Amino acid sequence: MARAFIFPGQGSQSVGMGKALYDNFAAAKAVFDEVDSALSQHLSKLMFEGLESDLQLTANAQPALMAVSMAALRVLEAEAGVKTGRDAAYVAGHSLGEYSALAAAGAINLSDTAKLLRIRGNAMQKAVPVGDGAMAALLGCTPQKAASICKEAAMGKICQIANDNGGGQVVISGEKLAIERACELAKAQGVKRAIILPVSAPFHCVLMQPAAEAMEEALAKVTVSRPVVPLIANVLAKPVVEPDEIKTKLVEQVTGAVRWAESMSWLGEQGITHFVEIGAGKVLSGLVKRIVEGAAVVNIGTPDDIKNYVEG
Repeated sequence: MARAFIFPGQGSQSVGMGKALYDNFAAAKAVFDEVDSALSQHLSKLMFEGLESDLQLTANAQPALMAVSMAALRVLEAEAGVKTGRDAAYVAGHSLGEYSALAAAGAINLSDTAKLLRIRGNAMQKAVPVGDGAMAALLGCTPQKAASICKEAAMGKICQIANDNGGGQVVISGEKLAIERACELAKAQGVKRAIILPVSAPFHCVLMQPAAEAMEEALAKVTVSRPVVPLIANVLAKPVVEPDEIKTKLVEQVTGAVRWAESMSWLGEQGITHFVEIGAGKVLSGLVKRIVEGAAVVNIGTPDDIKNYVEG
């Protein structure tokens, strides 16, 4: 069977995530302790018992989600003998999940990954004043129709596709007025639903350019190695392995669209039949099932998930 490991992005976080892994497995505890140390913050305590509002902050949510993914992977390695280089043909991650995927594939060490995501979260939050930007989900909409709606709604403002998640779900991002116009246009043009999302900034659009520059500077100081398996880059929907290209695509990803549907379709075309979502929640599993016909999907985020995988 051909397998890909996939890693979730922002929106999958919840207070308590990862705690059962921390309590039951030394390999998981080591990951959370290393992330805490790298960030000089008791992030794990915030994750396990903090306020939802604090965890939702982009600067916390991004390294926290990566930590859960890496803790789950390290437990898989310890308990089931899983090796990414042997057991996965590719890795992919949704937005910040791309960093988790690179850590899983040995391209970036855990401490550097945590620090990069803290910088990324802070930079993305600061790039646009709160209230100036917005994101919306268009449900029952093709990427082509979404692009047409964005173009019509822009009227000199920023309005662009942020995520093509597949299954008729397209997320748009940009200046608040333009996004609100796009939602009204979408409804008038027969799109099933247009929902303004409760996010703190307009991610994956050109308004994030200051954050892209911050990440270019941060990545220049970090060692990126060749991953043990190729990464399917969000902005390409194709594999990358060269360290310099990986850095370039991580920078482009800040302002560019997450081409998730195309990425998963490409994997299906390569004969990938099994997808293992590693980390918090099951968001990607639902998306993959809608994109890749007949895909087998497994979630690894809790001790029971680990047990079932080992026994499976």
